[in-house]
Amino acid sequence: MKAILSIRDLVKRYEGGFEALSGVTLEIEKGEILALLGPNGAGKTTLISTICGITEATSGSVSVGGHDIVASFRDARRLIGLVPQEINLEPFEKVINTVRFSRGLFGKPKDDAFLEKILRQLSLWDKKDSRVMELSGGMKRRVLIAKALSHEPEVLFLDEPTAGVDVELRKDMWEIVADLKERGTTIILTTHYIEEAEAIADRIGVIAKGELLLVEEKQALLTRMGQKQLQIDLAEPVTALPDALSHYDLEIVQDGEAVLYTYDTRGERTGITSLLADLAKAGLVMRDLQTKQSSLEDIFVGLVAEDAA
Repeated sequence: MKAILSIRDLVKRYEGGFEALSGVTLEIEKGEILALLGPNGAGKTTLISTICGITEATSGSVSVGGHDIVASFRDARRLIGLVPQEINLEPFEKVINTVRFSRGLFGKPKDDAFLEKILRQLSLWDKKDSRVMELSGGMKRRVLIAKALSHEPEVLFLDEPTAGVDVELRKDMWEIVADLKERGTTIILTTHYIEEAEAIADRIGVIAKGELLLVEEKQALLTRMGQKQLQIDLAEPVTALPDALSHYDLEIVQDGEAVLYTYDTRGERTGITSLLADLAKAGLVMRDLQTKQSSLEDIFVGLVAEDAA
């Protein structure tokens, strides 16, 4: 399938030499959800701003739906919806007029029925005649989302869309994302709520210091890089482990009432059978045990820490 968004060797360098993007290359297929994770200052917002024409790239190329964002800016930008981090709305305008204006700005014909559907999905319909300045911060965030969806974009960028908002808006937002995905909309999401990315994304990208560290299917990433941990609860607490167990990757936890064993799920053998036997030989009595799979957050933190080293 041909990519709807194609990024080639994208570099953004500011005066003074700071490089916010260092040769980013990425292809995103129509209808997929890509979650872009990275610490503050990693380059996530710069990447989105460059694709949307807010920031000019130093070098490299980007095309959206086959339209180069420089040579065919209007055609490319017409396909894009953007929910930015910052709330920047006309305070004296009514909600409905704000959303209508955005739709018209992209050359779409008037369609109040479609706009009503969006506003109802975002619990904004009863606020349609309110001025933006009268809304709460969470409601203003909803207006931003409505504006981004008003012209029916094929590619939607969500730059920290639920940061600092209430649980209800987050729930509404992800219901809309699920609906858009069913309709074939491509979604690129940046978020600090990694559990949300893990729940809805098809692929995961990790960016740090302007470099794309990886882009991989979510489940494949979890399988490839995931580790499992076996927690063994002990009948009697310990302060130190016997020397006979020193060759195992063990950690004393819960004030000595348990030990944690980390193992690679890709290994031919987990070592659990021999560990349990050696525990018994060493006189440690097992009370209970449980396993835990590495989460996407664990993997993300590990990748970023490795890059910073």
